[in-house]
Amino acid sequence: MRILLNEQPVDVADGATADAVAAQRKPDADLFIVNGFPVDRSAPLRAGDRLVLIHRGEVPPDDELEALMVARHTPGIHALLKRATVAIAGCGGLGSTVALALARVGVGCLILADFDVVEPSNLNRQQYFVDQIGMLKVEALKATIARVSRLVVVEPHALRLTAQNVPAILGRADVIVEAFDRADQKEMLVSTLLIEYPQKPIVLGVGMAGWGANALLHARKVDNLYVCGDETMEAGPYVGLMAPRVGVAACLQANQVMEILLGPDPAISNAASASRRQAIIS
Repeated sequence: MRILLNEQPVDVADGATADAVAAQRKPDADLFIVNGFPVDRSAPLRAGDRLVLIHRGEVPPDDELEALMVARHTPGIHALLKRATVAIAGCGGLGSTVALALARVGVGCLILADFDVVEPSNLNRQQYFVDQIGMLKVEALKATIARVSRLVVVEPHALRLTAQNVPAILGRADVIVEAFDRADQKEMLVSTLLIEYPQKPIVLGVGMAGWGANALLHARKVDNLYVCGDETMEAGPYVGLMAPRVGVAACLQANQVMEILLGPDPAISNAASASRRQAIIS
């Protein structure tokens, strides 16, 4: 029968176990992942299964890294994400977190736009480090993404986005993430995109200041706009921006981007339907 071993098709004996395949292909493997989930080494395989064999602590060569990085993905989604281009307007607390989340899931190309440099007050919530203070944010973020994955194409644009340059910088992306701090920048970006690309999905971050109140953070769709946050708590005097709540909003944005690119997750949809049916029966 044929399976995918580290994302490459191979023929194995019918009913072979993960351990039997490892004995022939990677005897030192000590982590066995089948269809995105760790299994016991004695787990039987079926035709079409995706088996990933990993030796803990081993740094793989580049030609194996991609398969091992996506071993815990839901099977089949990586090829779709790899073809996608996502633009991120603003590389602060929202944008830097969105960028790293999307790099980790394997989005093929990230377009980053921000004119600013890393400074000390950024470090309380943004994905930068002390030794990057003074660097352009887009260059620092590109360097950090490269430490996570060498497989993502990163296009940094160290400039201030305006109504005039937005189409040239962001226009070819499949999805655009708005990650600005200031309301006037948000308004400029959205109004420009709605004129130039009225059907293009735009994922906004609105309201993530303070702490706690997790239940207020949400995502909702308005035409081709997807709003993530609590839509209320903007930063101001006595209302700061801090890593946990900003990070939740940013990950809502990244998760929304994935749903736009992939469609709804059928496993989640099926589980939710089953839960509703059970509630009706009860």
